Amino acid sequence: MKKLALSMACVVMSVAAAQAADYKIDPAHTNARFYIDHFNTSTNSGGFYGINGDITFVEEEMSGDISVSIPVNTLNTGFKAFDEHMLSSDILDVEKHPTIDFKSTKLNFDDKKLTSVEGNLTMKGQTHPVELKATKFNCYESPMVNAEVCGGDFETTIDRTQWGVDYLVKEGMEKMVTLKIQVEAVKQ
Repeated sequence: MKKLALSMACVVMSVAAAQAADYKIDPAHTNARFYIDHFNTSTNSGGFYGINGDITFVEEEMSGDISVSIPVNTLNTGFKAFDEHMLSSDILDVEKHPTIDFKSTKLNFDDKKLTSVEGNLTMKGQTHPVELKATKFNCYESPMVNAEVCGGDFETTIDRTQWGVDYLVKEGMEKMVTLKIQVEAVKQ
């Protein structure tokens, strides 16, 4: 009986130790920016804001799950006419596709340090795999929200034509787009 009680206690402790922590993305500290060469003269850029999502992280197992939704209508390039054209059916087609979504498939670590996040990016109704490289990542106790906050900077380069965003590609505009994502999430 003593061995059974000890075994049960070990099982309960190991299950408790491997419990997942849930985080909610903080839209005020999260954005996704894009950068694309404009006919080899300058770089067009813009960003999306008001991003929502959830993160589950099991530190002991170095695993987790990330789900993010980007409202396309929050696009801001700093030039209203350009924003409106980007939101039109020529490019992002916000009427038919109001969100860009990311769902992780794997978190990669090197010596307990998050190095990248693999997942599926859905844009304009098409889903393709991407890998977001972590250029910075940290967790800390935030004095502003009195909770643990984890966040970092991530980046990748995608071929926009895979998602049907091919405006002016035939005319010579670059198809490769650099994405830089800044995210912070608050432990729930």
